[in-house]
Amino acid sequence: MTKIIVVGGGAGGLELVTKLGQKLGRKGKAEVVLVDRNRTHLWKPLLHEVAAGAMDAGIDGLSYRSHAHNHGFSFHLGSLSNIDRDNKTITLAAMRDEHDKPMLTERTLEYDILVLAIGSVSNDFGTKGVSEHCIFLDRPQQAEHFHDELMNRFMQHSEGELGSDKVNIAIVGGGATGVELSAELYNAVEHLSAYGFENLSPDCLRLTLVEAGSRILPALPDRIAAMAHKELRELGVDVRINTMVVEATEEGLVTKDGELLPATLMVWAAGIKAPNFLKDIAGLETNRINQLTVNPTLQTTRDDSIFVIGDCANCMQENGKPVPPRAQSAHQMASMVYRNIRAQLNNKPLKSYVYKDYGSLVNLSRYTTVGSLMGNLMRGSMMVEGLIARTVYVSLYRMHQVALHGYIRTGLMMLVGRINRLLRPKLKLH
Repeated sequence: MTKIIVVGGGAGGLELVTKLGQKLGRKGKAEVVLVDRNRTHLWKPLLHEVAAGAMDAGIDGLSYRSHAHNHGFSFHLGSLSNIDRDNKTITLAAMRDEHDKPMLTERTLEYDILVLAIGSVSNDFGTKGVSEHCIFLDRPQQAEHFHDELMNRFMQHSEGELGSDKVNIAIVGGGATGVELSAELYNAVEHLSAYGFENLSPDCLRLTLVEAGSRILPALPDRIAAMAHKELRELGVDVRINTMVVEATEEGLVTKDGELLPATLMVWAAGIKAPNFLKDIAGLETNRINQLTVNPTLQTTRDDSIFVIGDCANCMQENGKPVPPRAQSAHQMASMVYRNIRAQLNNKPLKSYVYKDYGSLVNLSRYTTVGSLMGNLMRGSMMVEGLIARTVYVSLYRMHQVALHGYIRTGLMMLVGRINRLLRPKLKLH
């Protein structure tokens, strides 16, 4: 049988391998394999909720192995280390467990068709001290690490051992992640006072959001960005635009103007890049941020048997701009690669991918949701906010769940999730 390997179980990769498993794997038409370095899947746009404690990754995560068993594909735990294009094999690096003991040896898997859906990581642009003093939010483990540190700071403040009347937190990057995390942290503070954290209130939080550009949320229209800026200001966030960070230290962030922004907890969410190991891997063409360059069919420019989707793909639009690294892009690419793989197996011509922008939404926790919607029913874009925007925002995640589980099971999961939220605390406290 044809061997299809998908490396990366993010939004696009997991949707793709689920379709391939259901349509090809179950029917014995192909051997479908998913490779990921994590055991569970969590939709990346929700990591800020894990960081703030509004979501528990241990409860809300989806087991890759269980999902593979139910949808006609197999799962291998591992990290891609090499691609041998001549022999059509990939190498998975040896893995160690959480106690640094050997767990899995180096392995080699054969493929006929390879799909790389490895996603992206935060880009610190070589800024001094960032890797040592800042936390990234690329993976659930990092979000949980931030949450643990957050709870420690709040506990220190509650016990009067912080040495300051404020919990100082700084977030670098005024994109969706930075903005949504800022609002979610204020929501967390308001709830924590009801769970035994004495003397804790929103006034105890000093949160600085730093953006090098002229405004936050550059992917959204000016009016929407201004609305979100105003909302954050009213919450108490110190929004710094046109402010470049040149160093991170134990005391906080140092700006280009020499100002120190005090912070004991710092998050870096400014820009993305593909993982460093993808740079020129197997002689494939990459750009300056390590993304793999693809043709309109989403095949790599130097190997038609390798497809790339999501944040690690350098895919240019007709207007000369790259497809933006968004969940909707990964979803669309997954659907196109699924159709192109089916076409390739049936010796039919492949189709070109055309990015469709359906707008962007930013959720400011329970306070409000803002954004813009675009589609065939309207000319240009439509600004939305409040309940309508929140409903659409939630529906994006539901669409992802439907792609993985179908309508009936997604409906049941929504019901169970609602019951769980009623029975468990609103915040993860450990």
